[in-house]
Amino acid sequence: MNGKKRKFRGGLLAVVMMLVVSLMAGCGGNNNSAAEATAGPETTAAPEASATTEPAADPVTVKLQLKWVPQAQFAGYFVAQDKGYYEEEGLKVEIMPGGPDIVPEQQVAGGSADIGVGWVASLLPSLEQGMPLVQIAQVYQKSGLVLVSKKSAGINSPADLKGKKVGNWMGGNEFELLALFDKYKFDPNKDLSFTKQGFTMDQFLGDQIDAASAMTYNEYQVVLESGIKAEDLNVIDMNAEGVAMLEDNLFANKEWLAENKEIAAKFLRASLKGWKDAIADPAAAVDSVMKQAEDGSTTKEHQLTMMTEVAKLILPEGFDSAKMGYTDAAAFQQTADISQKFGVIKEPAKVDEAYTNEIVEMAAK
Repeated sequence: MNGKKRKFRGGLLAVVMMLVVSLMAGCGGNNNSAAEATAGPETTAAPEASATTEPAADPVTVKLQLKWVPQAQFAGYFVAQDKGYYEEEGLKVEIMPGGPDIVPEQQVAGGSADIGVGWVASLLPSLEQGMPLVQIAQVYQKSGLVLVSKKSAGINSPADLKGKKVGNWMGGNEFELLALFDKYKFDPNKDLSFTKQGFTMDQFLGDQIDAASAMTYNEYQVVLESGIKAEDLNVIDMNAEGVAMLEDNLFANKEWLAENKEIAAKFLRASLKGWKDAIADPAAAVDSVMKQAEDGSTTKEHQLTMMTEVAKLILPEGFDSAKMGYTDAAAFQQTADISQKFGVIKEPAKVDEAYTNEIVEMAAK
């Protein structure tokens, strides 16, 4: 009996020992399984996240209608495009060239473009006609329009324009001159011959017109480059005559803007960045312009001169560069007052509805 008990106890002890070893092995196995379970999700997390990552959104298309043909007048937009500033903002900007028969206000109002480059003097009558437009930035802070004539024409002052043939590109570019005529009590249909001018200076150089419209940064330089000396020319400056109006701006279709304020701000942020680069490095800016200019239509030297003159209008002496793109209330009101006084618009402009600085402020953030 006692011997059997000893044998049983010995067997029981062996079974217990086997169970302990088995349990220890089991615990070890559980530890390994826990480690593997922890490692498992970590190793599969990356593929799982990758599988659910959404693809990058397609760039948003913005159509920009220029006021004129590609030239340094619009260098900032070409620089922004070349340097990828629009792309960085998630935009695909289509820069649409202008010309003598293209009115940007009509293009934007009709939905052919989202944003346009024009002059305030042509924006105001468009608004009076009921076009759904609003200015979102003022790029040029000073007028660059002059009337140029050869001294042989005898136009020593605006009063001498009577009986002369005066040219302008029309299509919204003529309002400063109409204000000038009104100031001197000239009827453009009776007291002088107000005629449409081509976008070259051939008519002026060929003496087909007595006085030609010219921008300080473009046509005036063309005349000088033709061999005519500055001292052989008379120039009537719209600023000096008190009829200067704000020129190159950016305006948008109101309906489009209501749903695309962030897009407009991104466009403006990239554009102003492009303009700052263009002013800082005119030569590089001209390289961007020449890629867009029609072959044989201009020269790099002419565009470089233009870029230098354009910079003086965007950042006039004493102007705060931090305000680039802002619409100055007093300057806009002055343009509106001159527009009404000289018959560009019939009723006082609704200035508070004509422009906004909201988009510029959004772009600055």
